[in-house]
Amino acid sequence: MEAIMEEVRDVSMSKVIKWVCATIMIFGGIVPYIPQYQEIYQKEDAEGFSLYVCLALLIANTLRILFWFGKRYELPLLLQSIVMNIMMLLMIHLCVKVRNKNQLKPPIVERTFTDFDLKYFWQWTDFQSYVDFLLVMNISFSLITFICIHSTVFVEVLGFLAVFTEACLGVPQLVKNLRQRSTEGMSVYMVLMWTAGDAFKTVYFIVREAPLQFWLCGALQVIIDLTILGQVYWYRNSIPSFRYGRAD
Repeated sequence: MEAIMEEVRDVSMSKVIKWVCATIMIFGGIVPYIPQYQEIYQKEDAEGFSLYVCLALLIANTLRILFWFGKRYELPLLLQSIVMNIMMLLMIHLCVKVRNKNQLKPPIVERTFTDFDLKYFWQWTDFQSYVDFLLVMNISFSLITFICIHSTVFVEVLGFLAVFTEACLGVPQLVKNLRQRSTEGMSVYMVLMWTAGDAFKTVYFIVREAPLQFWLCGALQVIIDLTILGQVYWYRNSIPSFRYGRAD
């Protein structure tokens, strides 16, 4: 009897651990952006954060959602993508609002998606333009996936592009830091959480035997995160170039 009770406890504990890990996977991805969101909101300054991080994540998670229809992976990873897309829209909304408020020379020169000006791509002055672009992108990607869903090669490439794009999400921030020669305005807590989360995620992928694309690109993410942390140390005494009006 005791052996049976012990086995039941082991099974229950295993289920609890599995649910905890799944919950961390679903919501853990958005946690690093909370301190960045708070910093932008409190300082009313979005110049230190690259909106291209949001673009990379929106593309990556949209592709990952479509990948699920071709190759069913764990449900928590699918839910994580949906939750992350919602968080990125909130980040974009705040950044656009703050940047418009801080426009130095009113009236604001409006840049919208419907201008179709590549020079100002992803630098639009209204939130609706970002939503319009994402709608066009989602519809286009969905149609292509619907047509090619039965191609194994297409599905595998789709999965690789999803995780590779996510793995490179830190690159826009890394480049922005290089151009500004500073990490001011970027939340260090965000990058520390990126690193911890990506390390956990990579181990989770390996243990749960997720598709090869997931854990290889997870390892790449950790390397990029550590490089950005290196920038924090390197530029610790630097004055950002955007303070002199030279940032992009």
